[in-house]
Amino acid sequence: MITVKNLVKWHGKTEVLKGITLSVSKGDVHAIIGPSGGGKSTLLRCLNYLTPFEQGTIEIAGFTLRPDLGPAAAPMIRELRAAVGMVFQELHLFPHLTVLDNITLAPHLVHKRPPAEAVRDAKQLLDRLGLGDRGNSYPSQLSGGQKQRVAIARAMAQKPRVLLFDEPTSALDPALRSEVLEVMRLLARDGMTMIVVTHDMALTAELANRIWTLDAGALSETVPAADPYTARARCAI
Repeated sequence: MITVKNLVKWHGKTEVLKGITLSVSKGDVHAIIGPSGGGKSTLLRCLNYLTPFEQGTIEIAGFTLRPDLGPAAAPMIRELRAAVGMVFQELHLFPHLTVLDNITLAPHLVHKRPPAEAVRDAKQLLDRLGLGDRGNSYPSQLSGGQKQRVAIARAMAQKPRVLLFDEPTSALDPALRSEVLEVMRLLARDGMTMIVVTHDMALTAELANRIWTLDAGALSETVPAADPYTARARCAI
C-alpha cells in the first residue's frame, strides 16, 4: 500500500529528511514518533505531495510520486489527495460553513458528486462518528473532540484508501481525546490504512502495528507496537 524509498527533503541548507525508507501494508496502522522538529510532519506531508521532495520515490494507494512533478501532474495529484486523506493538527475547518458544508465541499466541487449524494454520504458519516445531530452546527459551536471528528469525516468523505493523521489528540483533554481515539479504533477495525504522527504513547500502544522513530530527519529505529516504550526510552519525546 505504501512504499517510501530513499526520501530526501531539504529546507534551504537543512536536510530535513535523510534518505527515509519504509513500507506499510494494507490495513496496517503505523505511528511515527520522535522529538519535535525531527521531520515527522514533513514526512507526512510528502506522502500526499503537499510538500515536494528532492530525492527518492513514494508509492502510495496506487500512485507513484517523484521529485519535481510538474504542472502536467496536477490532475494526478488531485486524485492522490482524494485517495490519501489527511487530518491536520490545526483542523482547518471553514468557520463560516456548517459541518455538513465543510464535509460536502470537496466531494461536490472537486469530485463533481451531485449535491444530494454528497449530503447523504456526509450524514451517514456523521451518524457513524456520533455527530448525527451536528450537521447544521458551525465549528464555533463544537467541542475540540467534535471538531476533530468532523475533520476526520471530511477526509473520509473523499473515500480515501489511506488516512494520514498529524497529532490528532495533541490539543485535547482526556475526555475529548477518548472521543477521537474511539473513531480511530473504528477505522482500524474497518481495515483503514493509517499513518499517525503523535506524541501520544497510549494511542500508539493501542492502535499501531508498528512504530517508527524519526530523529533529526533519520529513522533511528522501528519496533513492533507491542513495545512502544522501548522507542520512547531511546528517543526523548
